[in-house]
Amino acid sequence: MSKLFPTQEIGSLKKPSWLLKSVKNPDISNKEKIKARNNAALENIKTLEDLGLDIVYDGEVRRVEMYEEPVRYIKGFEFAGRIRSWDNKYYNKARITGPVNYKKNFHENEFKFVKENTKKEIKVPVTGAYTLADWSYNEYYKSKEELVIALAKKVLRPLIKDLVKLGAKVVQIDEPAGTSHPSEMDIFRESINESVKGVNAKIVVHACFSGNDYKVLAPQMSEIKAQQYTLEFANRDTWNLGSSDKARKGFQVLKLFKEYGFKGEIGIGVTDVHVDDVESPELVRDRILYAAKALGDPTKIYVNPDCGLRTRTRTVAFNKIRSLVQGAELARQRLK
Repeated sequence: MSKLFPTQEIGSLKKPSWLLKSVKNPDISNKEKIKARNNAALENIKTLEDLGLDIVYDGEVRRVEMYEEPVRYIKGFEFAGRIRSWDNKYYNKARITGPVNYKKNFHENEFKFVKENTKKEIKVPVTGAYTLADWSYNEYYKSKEELVIALAKKVLRPLIKDLVKLGAKVVQIDEPAGTSHPSEMDIFRESINESVKGVNAKIVVHACFSGNDYKVLAPQMSEIKAQQYTLEFANRDTWNLGSSDKARKGFQVLKLFKEYGFKGEIGIGVTDVHVDDVESPELVRDRILYAAKALGDPTKIYVNPDCGLRTRTRTVAFNKIRSLVQGAELARQRLK
């Protein structure tokens, strides 16, 4: 994209309460539930467009959750029950009891709908092989590495290729577990590379809140076949204005990326998805300007929230995105 500091969301938004009531109502037909999901997707798309985002999706409004949704459609998985992930959030963890395999393009309908209902650039998110493996009980494969690579080859690669056939030009591989285990970074690298082998699309890798800083990721970045990383920074940063190292402590690691020779794009998280306080456009501006200087090339900076905003109310989420868009414009004006 030729525009300086393009803005984008990461993926998930909180579902409207009226949608949840509709899909859980046994008296509503499947046809009506499909219509409700379409209406919710359209509401998200148009709201993101109206807020001024350059790159959009539908807020993952049709997906149960980033792990459970794909697992439903992958051979070899059996759900074992709900466990706590963080705070008061739970997910339905699965066991791998047989060889994993791809059943069908489980994101086909949602992608087609987004494509038909926006003229903006689209970035479709998919859950990565490493995270799917890390969040599951492996009861079949001899090693975690064997499981990860099987998921990359047998599930992620055909899924991404099918999305590209439908017209997807940008695919975001979500890997929140990506840097959770520093000793497994070689496995993580190979999982991405195997997932995108032979894929003709721009690949974005998203990682966030892993429990480890990006020092374990930096040495791998140039070896991973991705053109962009969207990463969490705001949660590590101060809320002070300014572009000094002290004010922008959450973004200093960008210098390390440069030192390791990474020449691709970075989608910088400028809004913290774990708090309701809304960052001012001026704070967003300063974070962008610092990041552009630290990385050494403003054209390589994209602007996004730290992660998906589904943990915030819709009002807070959209206010954060509005401030993100306004802050990016302030940063562009500063560099004119």
